[in-house]
Amino acid sequence: MSCGDPHEIDCGQILNEVYLYLDLECSDDRRSVIKTHLDECSPCLREYGIEQEVKALVARCCGADRAPLELRDRLRAKITALVLETPSRELG
Repeated sequence: MSCGDPHEIDCGQILNEVYLYLDLECSDDRRSVIKTHLDECSPCLREYGIEQEVKALVARCCGADRAPLELRDRLRAKITALVLETPSRELG
């Protein structure tokens, strides 16, 4: 995905790292880069908002349960594959 505006890092790459950002699983430097991109790019910010809502819903439904690592890896791979297969949506 790309919003058409020039950014230091491609929108697709940022969106691929949204879960790492949400889960605080990336370095402080990388978090800063992702936050700057989200602050500047409204299409990515909208996508990030959707991801954040899904994460909050799962947290509410599952409580403190933590999915096994293998399941998380499979879900992450499936979501990535779906994102790559999805035709570009109109950015407007």
